[in-house]
Amino acid sequence: MHIRDLIQFLGELSENNNRAWFVMNKPRYDILRAEFLELVGKLIAEISKFDPEVAGCNPKKALFRINRDIRFSHDKSPYKTAFSASITASGLKKPSQGGGPAYYFHIDASGTLLAAGGEYMPPPDRLRTIRQHVIEDAAGFGKVLKNKKLKDAFGDLQDEGKLSRPPKGFSPDAPHIEYIKHKSFIVWKETSLKKKIPADVGKELAAEFRNAYPLIAWLRQAK
Repeated sequence: MHIRDLIQFLGELSENNNRAWFVMNKPRYDILRAEFLELVGKLIAEISKFDPEVAGCNPKKALFRINRDIRFSHDKSPYKTAFSASITASGLKKPSQGGGPAYYFHIDASGTLLAAGGEYMPPPDRLRTIRQHVIEDAAGFGKVLKNKKLKDAFGDLQDEGKLSRPPKGFSPDAPHIEYIKHKSFIVWKETSLKKKIPADVGKELAAEFRNAYPLIAWLRQAK
């Protein structure tokens, strides 16, 4: 897809985040969305080569809407300034819907490409299930943490929102207690597309997601 055109559009949208501007530039948006949808479709096909469970994911349902939900937000800007998608085996992209582990990526107005794999801020019941799985499969979780490709590509799991104390019901002596304190079980990395745009963004992302697959596979076992 035309990445530079997408970044340009999103940059202008961030400066003119109102319905009048968006309506005037809707033809540009429609073209870029169609290209992004095609990218997601190709990406699903690439991921399916090492993770067949996502083969049935519908590209249209994987895309997030450009419209923001402003009902409970102080920021009344009507549009998101990023194109994003979440590819899951369930076809459900939101954690609140029980989407499960996901391959997520977005391109934003600053030209940043974010690639992520795992579960971000899952609902309380799901989070407790994952934490319990850490204890029940401590050895397996340890292998995921030590996976060379995962570590080289992403580093450690993200600890955004990490608790300072063990969650209720979990002993301070539990295995991997520092990870049990996490509210997300996800890895991600950011790269600037303004510096260099890969010849094939889809294959580049698929390679990153392949590195994240050990975490995805382990999370699917948490039931």
